[in-house]
Order: sequence, then C-alpha cells, then structure tokens
Amino acid sequence: MRILGIDPGYAIVGYGVVDYNGGSFSTVSFGAITTGADMPFSKRLKTIYDDMCEIINTYLPDEMGIEKLFFNSNEKTAIDVAQARGVTLLPAIQKNIPIYEYTPLQVKCSIAGYGRAEKKQVQEMTRTMLRLKAVPKPDDTADAVAIAITHGLSVNSRRIMDSVKNKD
Repeated sequence: MRILGIDPGYAIVGYGVVDYNGGSFSTVSFGAITTGADMPFSKRLKTIYDDMCEIINTYLPDEMGIEKLFFNSNEKTAIDVAQARGVTLLPAIQKNIPIYEYTPLQVKCSIAGYGRAEKKQVQEMTRTMLRLKAVPKPDDTADAVAIAITHGLSVNSRRIMDSVKNKD
C-alpha cells in the first residue's frame, strides 16, 4: 500500500510518501510545498493545490493520512490553515483516495509509544523506522512522514481486529 502523509499549512505543507508492505515501511519520497509570505493568499492556495495534484499524479497513493487540525488561539491563522487544508485535500478527493485524519497525540503514541513524546523523539523514531540517514527537513516534512507511518500502523491494526472479528 502506498500512503501519502500530509502536515497541512499554508506557508509549508509537509508531505511524505511511504510504501507499507508486510509490516515494513520503505520511503518513496518526502518534501514540502512552500509558499512565500509575499504572495497573495489566493495564489498560495493555488500553488498548494497545483503541487498536491502533481504529487498525487506522480506517486499515485492508495490512501492519505493528514493531521487533524486543532486550534485554541488565533482565529485568523485557524481559518487560513483550514482553507489551505481544503485545497490540500481536494486533489485526493477528486481521485477518490481515502483520507484518514490523525491528531498529534495519535501520531506521538503510534511512533514513540507515548502521547507526550517530544518532537525530536518522534523525528528520531521516524528516521529509525525508515532507515534514513537524517531526519527529514523541514519539521513539517518529518511530521508528514510520521503521519504516513501512523496511517500504515493504523491500517495494520484494523486488519488484525477485522481478522479476529471474522474468526468469532
């Protein structure tokens, strides 16, 4: 299964593409879509949409995992990130790619085994799990790769639970 992980944003959208087969992961690609602060916001959204279309058309993911948004302060930032998240999801929706959401707590538990793990712990575990020489940069990219791994582990857990249910 090919998984596209996304850490949404409007200045930086991290992405990670991993293959998950037989309980192991292999890295396909990772990187970031970036938009300049000097760009009109509508152009930033178009850039994110166009680049996401290119990523999806290039890597042909089977499923997508994306960070679930949570804001408790700046409403303007929340609205802007939500708009960017929408254009990030649209290409996957158009291609009928199933989308799954994960909270930062779920990612930390999945990758590091502890919901209050530090970002550096999660990054190092991600690097180790994918046998990478270095942690992907920027942090948004590392987060996206961790989301992709979380989705793979989640899919595996669901399959195990389904097989147990089917035996009963």
